[in-house]
Amino acid sequence: MASTWFITGTSSGFGRHMTELLLDRGDRVAATLRNPARLDDLAARHGDRLWRARLDVTDTARMREVVDAAFADIGRIDAVVSNAGYGLIGLAEELTDEQIERQIDTNVTAPIQLARAVTPHLRAQGGGRFLQTSSMGGHIVFPAMSLYHTSKWALEGFFETYALETERFGIRTTLIEPGMVATDFYSSADVTPSALPAYAGTQAAEFTHGKSSVTLEDMPGDPRKVAEAMIRIGDLTDPPRRQLLGSDAHRLVHDALKARLESTEAQYEVALTTDRDGFVPPQA
Repeated sequence: MASTWFITGTSSGFGRHMTELLLDRGDRVAATLRNPARLDDLAARHGDRLWRARLDVTDTARMREVVDAAFADIGRIDAVVSNAGYGLIGLAEELTDEQIERQIDTNVTAPIQLARAVTPHLRAQGGGRFLQTSSMGGHIVFPAMSLYHTSKWALEGFFETYALETERFGIRTTLIEPGMVATDFYSSADVTPSALPAYAGTQAAEFTHGKSSVTLEDMPGDPRKVAEAMIRIGDLTDPPRRQLLGSDAHRLVHDALKARLESTEAQYEVALTTDRDGFVPPQA
């Protein structure tokens, strides 16, 4: 049975691949992007199964208008995919105020506002799926990507909470956490080359000058396969709360969580010293 998907950021990357795959299998897609003409080829092939709207996700008022229009025009929407975002590379000290604001507005505030906009509609229809594109960078960090990681860690916290609040309405939420995928992420990222002598020769500074040892060939992820996996997750009746995608994501996040757990266990005795006198901790 065909389903209907609402997807942001469909001009390229995962969003474009998902839109193509869903339309090819007979589903309907409400696609949003800054320039709807970029989907003219898909509209020519699939007709009214592709619903398009112009959207800059940082425009919250427009976001609400588009969401309301999509549900009004289409009716039931089975899955919402919050995919729009961008990368910011630069040392924390050297980023501009404008870059920081844009990163937070696009990667954090926009997904939050999308979730808030669709929730009444999903609740009214008895539920649906919400997929939020995050990253393995929501668990681990690399130098020169402090604000990008900030945005992903923030998403993880918000959508963990959102999932708890809305699960009772049949809304099932999944954070999609890819590893390094062979896309144009790095070539299209907003990069601020380090200019401060204090950082000269550091790994972080070299990364901002395009001297990272990671090449496209080193990236294990296939963007179309990521899109296929996201569709499979969106089809599930009981989807996971988080889903890592990529062998690198699984390995790096597993190792980071294991190290964090070992560090947590080592802190137990010190943690107990701050309890009130006479307080008895609950038994596990």
